[in-house]
Amino acid sequence: MLHRGHESTDGDGDSGELAVPMAWFYAEYIADELLRTGDLMPPASVEFRAGRDALALTVFLSDSGGELSGIRVISQLETWLSLTAYDQPWQDWVRERMADLEADAHASGVRSPDLALARAAWRWLEETELLAPDLDAVPGGAGTAGEDEGPKVWTPAWQLGLPLGHLAIHLF
Repeated sequence: MLHRGHESTDGDGDSGELAVPMAWFYAEYIADELLRTGDLMPPASVEFRAGRDALALTVFLSDSGGELSGIRVISQLETWLSLTAYDQPWQDWVRERMADLEADAHASGVRSPDLALARAAWRWLEETELLAPDLDAVPGGAGTAGEDEGPKVWTPAWQLGLPLGHLAIHLF
């Protein structure tokens, strides 16, 4: 039996209410849809997860006013493209935005389940390393015959996920 009237999307959990991380879930949904539409990686792969988490962080952290709605997604695509571009300091931007949100949460005394999930995603992206082709080791920048051939290097998951997310936005 479902218990109605006890859920909350904005409670802090101290009053016995269940705080639902709707902002993070929505950001993750948008990222998932963008990546699935692009059909760049199998959804069960760790590369897909890296792309989804990097893109979800971008979506979540760029929504400064909590205004993300279905209609605003299209208007935000250019912002997300610029944030995820190759020449942008995305990692520094994420750290700064996370620090700002954590300071705001600490000052208000409200525990945010959205922020907790964003923090977990960021930790996974920073701490997890994936084996990827070493593009710097390819002589003359030319690719090898097969994807599995050639030198490989361990790379932080965010460094693979970010370009994947960027490309998925382009393909949308």
